[in-house]
Amino acid sequence: MNRLLTAFVAAAAVLATGASLAEARELRVGPAAPPAHPANSHLYQKLVEYLPEESGGALTAKIFGPEVVSLPQVKDALQSQVIEIGNLLPLYFPAELPNMAMAGEMALSGREPHVMGAAVTEFIVSCPACIEEMKGLGVVYLGSGSSGAYHVLSTKPVNTAEDLKGLRLRSGGAPFSRWAEHFGAVPVSLPVGDTFESISQGTIDGSIASLGDLLSFRLVELVKSINMVVVGTYHATSNFTVAEQTWGSLSVDERKALARAANRANADFTQRWGYEIGKEAEAAANEAGIEFVAPDAGLTEAAEAYAQEDQSIAAELSRDRFNMDDADQRVARFLELVEKWTAIVEETGPDANAIAAKVQEEVWDKVDFSTYGL
Repeated sequence: MNRLLTAFVAAAAVLATGASLAEARELRVGPAAPPAHPANSHLYQKLVEYLPEESGGALTAKIFGPEVVSLPQVKDALQSQVIEIGNLLPLYFPAELPNMAMAGEMALSGREPHVMGAAVTEFIVSCPACIEEMKGLGVVYLGSGSSGAYHVLSTKPVNTAEDLKGLRLRSGGAPFSRWAEHFGAVPVSLPVGDTFESISQGTIDGSIASLGDLLSFRLVELVKSINMVVVGTYHATSNFTVAEQTWGSLSVDERKALARAANRANADFTQRWGYEIGKEAEAAANEAGIEFVAPDAGLTEAAEAYAQEDQSIAAELSRDRFNMDDADQRVARFLELVEKWTAIVEETGPDANAIAAKVQEEVWDKVDFSTYGL
């Protein structure tokens, strides 16, 4: 009899597990990046891993690659529900997301990747106007990440500021274009996926980018010289942007679980993009015979001075373009958060788990998920 009872209980447990799995909701998610890029491998693939863990199996995710939804298509794909969570780059839509665009305009202030990812996340989540902007697009924000430091990757040697003059360099946004123009280079705006072809055809001489692009976009095959001057970081990301309709259909506990999973993946993404892939790319570059050039003192000092000057330019642009009367205060708030997270990261070091725990504590644990984004 006991054996029969034990067998019955075991069978019931199996049936319950099967029912639970059958009831799991699978979310359609789009990284808009190839598998080798950290936005896919260490952001969205990590979400797929973490989401069932954090939701107790209630939520899962299925990745739709860039062949289905590319970066410029993410906004429309979210609004049409082709995907339910997407990797939205706000600098593609600055007029619709002026606060996020302003954070992006501060790119030249970026030095430490985890600092910038955490600072942007807290800046947006603690800013009611920022959340309203996202709501205006019909989406909900679940955190940002950051690249490693941007350098000058080129087919021609760059040793001094003078060597930058006339170089045609791919720029990933307005701040990097301003930097290039300041030093006499010619910024070229084109999708990052077109960089390899443009360099190979001689249309451009290189790119202002992180070392990770050497691997993510095969630039290691073309670049001849890398000047290690620190230009800034790319941190204007909305890594996990949830369609409002999808967010509203989730329970409060499911929203919390999704936010926890996203937060963990955001830290993994920055760890990969900001630190790990750079080391791997450096090794690949050395093997390929690419020259690494330490910037001379003049270029280093000029770059740091311009980064400071550009903070005022970012505020001015926000006032002029978006009628942001309090732009100076918002820039100051952002810089305060950069200072705050600089101190935190100095304590934790570049440890993804430690950073995720601190962002969870400092940001997401303070959010009311019954109203957030709605």
